[in-house]
Amino acid sequence: MKEVVSSEKRKVHFISLGCPKNLVDSEMMLGSLTKSNYEITDNPEDAETIVVNTCGFIEDAKKESISTIFEMAKMKEDGKLNQLVVAGCLTQRYKDTLVDELPEADVFVGSGEFQNIADILEKNRSDKTQKRFFNLPTFLQQENTPRLNSQMPHRAYLKISEGCLKRCAFCAIPKIRGNLQSRSLDNIVNEAKLLAASGVKEINVISHDFTDYGWDLRRKDNTRVESPVELLRALSEIEKLKWIRVLYLYPDGITPEMVQLIKEKNNLVKYFDMPLQHINNDMLKFMNRKMTRAEIEAALKTIRTEIPDAVIRTQFIVGFPGETEEHFQELLDFVKEQKFDRVGCFKYSPEEGTAGGKMENQIDEEIKEDRFHRLMSLQLPISKKIHKQYIGKILDVVVEGPSEESDLLLKGRTSQQAPDIDGIVLINEGTANIGEIVKVEITDSMEYDLIGRIV
Repeated sequence: MKEVVSSEKRKVHFISLGCPKNLVDSEMMLGSLTKSNYEITDNPEDAETIVVNTCGFIEDAKKESISTIFEMAKMKEDGKLNQLVVAGCLTQRYKDTLVDELPEADVFVGSGEFQNIADILEKNRSDKTQKRFFNLPTFLQQENTPRLNSQMPHRAYLKISEGCLKRCAFCAIPKIRGNLQSRSLDNIVNEAKLLAASGVKEINVISHDFTDYGWDLRRKDNTRVESPVELLRALSEIEKLKWIRVLYLYPDGITPEMVQLIKEKNNLVKYFDMPLQHINNDMLKFMNRKMTRAEIEAALKTIRTEIPDAVIRTQFIVGFPGETEEHFQELLDFVKEQKFDRVGCFKYSPEEGTAGGKMENQIDEEIKEDRFHRLMSLQLPISKKIHKQYIGKILDVVVEGPSEESDLLLKGRTSQQAPDIDGIVLINEGTANIGEIVKVEITDSMEYDLIGRIV
């Protein structure tokens, strides 16, 4: 990569929207720019360049991305800004129209070009008519790809693949990010070792579906060893990694072998993030989810039989085309019966280019809103009751600094609380350093958070 040569460092401000996978892309752009004579600033008013790494997954995310771009564009009048860069999924998804519709932006970078961000900014600086930078749908990082971890020093995300093998009827990800591309096992493990050597104790393994990892490599070469189980086994052997948490597991890929490995290895967190989307067989078929209620229940039974204290987090979509009150009631009964530790819920958003967006029997927004509130109201007392069961227990908690509520409180997380997704532990007695894992006795609980003291 050509280095940008300048006697003075240029200041760049980053805004990363959307999912952790998008955040890792931002971190790679940050890594590239800091190697190319750029200085990162937290204040957009000081920046000569602002990069908005957008999300284009659902309607609300698209609106947030556009709103942020307009907000940053005002810095051209009020600050030092001379390059406004729009990158990420929204850019990739609407590359044929977005450039013309957003004259406020100076540079558009697709999800297969962001690794060249330093060169791109230099090209645009030399020729303002060069605004479009698109190539392949995705860039598959390597262990030596420059990256600046934006998380607290003790934790990081580890992205193991790009794109998606599944074709769920509600999801536009394959249109944006393309087909599944898995990184090699050695490549991922080497990056994890580098992260551990830098002081990272906790990694969150991310992809669009962890259980499909390696399928594309094995399909081309049946001697390849890449698989979810082999990856977890290799990561668990990195001694400096204390917590290894896997996010986004498709239920039909959760095998007895995987569950047994997670049970046996102390640093594999007993946490299953398993978006189910629905439970009614007709709705699962409409959504193109290639499994049945019976198969979902079998996966849940395997986890709970082998690891009774495992935390299971799931997500559902309400208001998908064709969902009747009977379908929804079956979902409510299922949630009540299963008593999940954590439940998220989305109101279905019709997306262009997806099978769901073209379906008849679209559901009114008022019905979606009603079903959303009914499901979350059902889950709230379940979560509250589960959290009460932690009172009196002593748990390992990683300290993450003062609480936003009060400087007198510390905040932290147990191994079974994923960062920026789940609740936290508020520590009202005792002191510890950020990144330190301490013993905390839980003395009280709330719907989502726990309260305790260091012992």
